[in-house]
Amino acid sequence: MRCGHGWEQSYEIKHHTDAEGRPFVIYYADGERVPSPLTRPTCVNCGEHVVRIMRSGRVSLIADVLHRPAHEVPATQQAPAGPLHAGGPEPWHRQRRPESPGEEPEKAHHWHLSDLLHPFRTHREHQR
Repeated sequence: MRCGHGWEQSYEIKHHTDAEGRPFVIYYADGERVPSPLTRPTCVNCGEHVVRIMRSGRVSLIADVLHRPAHEVPATQQAPAGPLHAGGPEPWHRQRRPESPGEEPEKAHHWHLSDLLHPFRTHREHQR
């Protein structure tokens, strides 16, 4: 997450039991024994240990879309084909509102994490 590098790595996981009956696992990548990717994951690009572990196939899916020419990426109902604002009206959130004389222009609202988490806090408080 520090350098933005994305990669996929497959692991073979072998489950074992030690002499005292406790289970443990050994991880293998490309046939070689490696440390657990869950305890101290390391970025193969920069060596940092702040990484995001995602489900299999997520990185390659995004990389595939990013490397396709724009005309090959399929359009959806949410993202129609064609250039942005091609002959249509400005989206509502980009339209300038007329200001009355003497009024200050509206300032863009800057969201804070606490603003976004507020509904969850109030929901939790009502359950108590």
